[in-house]
Amino acid sequence: MNVQDIVNTVSQKAGLDQATTEKVVGTIFSVLEHEADGTSASSFFAKIPGANDLAHQYDVMAAAPAGGGGGFLSSLQGALGGVLGEKAGALVNGLATLKASGLDLAQIQKAGATLVQQAEAAAGPDLTNQVLGSVPGLKSHLGLD
Repeated sequence: MNVQDIVNTVSQKAGLDQATTEKVVGTIFSVLEHEADGTSASSFFAKIPGANDLAHQYDVMAAAPAGGGGGFLSSLQGALGGVLGEKAGALVNGLATLKASGLDLAQIQKAGATLVQQAEAAAGPDLTNQVLGSVPGLKSHLGLD
């Protein structure tokens, strides 16, 4: 199972269009790439062809596009990222990206739960849970706790 298979299934089960689903999956994978423990994350991404590329395409730690907002939320993200380091910054940025995509909490949770099911099928439940478990707060934000 490759990343496109996962995107297709999440799109179908969560009722989202392909572009939105790709952004959601890429954003979650990017948070995992930045925050998960190195060896388990490497093994996880190695089992899902294309996941690493999608994570890079939707990199949550990339600079915000010029003229793309700013304001209080950006200031808060910058402050939290600075205080808590890159790990917390990736999660904060990822959650902000998901919320800014126009999805409601139920849609984000449905997409997240489906993504996790597909990742478990591709990479195995033990490895998937190890990677998710190394990112405190992500599972609860996806409604998986």
